[in-house]
Amino acid sequence: MAITTAASSLGTSAFSDFAPIELLPKATLGDIETVILAVYQQVLGNPHLLKSERLVIAESLLRDRKITVQEFVRQVAKSDLYKKQFFHNSFQSRTIELNFKHLLGRAPYDQSEITDHLNLYQSQGFNADIDDYIDSSEYQTYFGENIVPYYRDLVTTGIGQRSVGFPRLLQLYRGYANSDRAQLTGNAPRLVKDLARNTASAIVSSSGSGFAFQPAAKGDASYSAFGGSKAYGSGRLFRVEVAGINRPGYPKVRRVNKAVVIPYEELTPHMQRVQRQGGKIASITPL
Repeated sequence: MAITTAASSLGTSAFSDFAPIELLPKATLGDIETVILAVYQQVLGNPHLLKSERLVIAESLLRDRKITVQEFVRQVAKSDLYKKQFFHNSFQSRTIELNFKHLLGRAPYDQSEITDHLNLYQSQGFNADIDDYIDSSEYQTYFGENIVPYYRDLVTTGIGQRSVGFPRLLQLYRGYANSDRAQLTGNAPRLVKDLARNTASAIVSSSGSGFAFQPAAKGDASYSAFGGSKAYGSGRLFRVEVAGINRPGYPKVRRVNKAVVIPYEELTPHMQRVQRQGGKIASITPL
């Protein structure tokens, strides 16, 4: 059932009578096509998908039942198409928000989840980070091998749901007809302030009788000074330990380790600079 009586105003009415899409043992070719399209819709954020963009080989393997829905989800999430839309040219924190939404059907619940995935990406890379979502016990519990992931916190199940889940997800979900690539706030993260302050995301009353999402103010993702960040208000920062940068004037075998303290939204630019200099992020620790 819908999680709120305001479902029609919030764009969640499509989930009022929602039933998970599952690939059953005796599925017809039509059933399999429904599953394939549902995976594309969920994992790629409700895109307008061209025929040339579809993963032909992975689709064929699923039709022949040589891979599971879970494996098909993995291949879509690791595809160049997914990287082009949600990884390249995006804040890393925005990518993580969408990974949670697309693969686990929810928003991040707290800052530690963002930090864990930042560390995992830096230490093991993009593919390992994707595997962490799909191979998790959480994914297995809710979706198993043959259920297409869905937006869990938009429906009331009473199983493993947290009170912050619904308003957090509404910051990432903008209606059934909306695409994750067609939102006014672009590739900027949505949950920076709420996660940093450990507060619930707000749903505010609009000027009419309905409801509206609280918009992210332009510039909220930027930092104001070394001692503080607009995202963190009182100045919650991160300590980033860097290893392996070659300093000018030193032999290549001589490596320099250092730690810097930076605001949350400077993490991605800083990591990109480190990579260009041949370095590696050793750890990211919230202060």
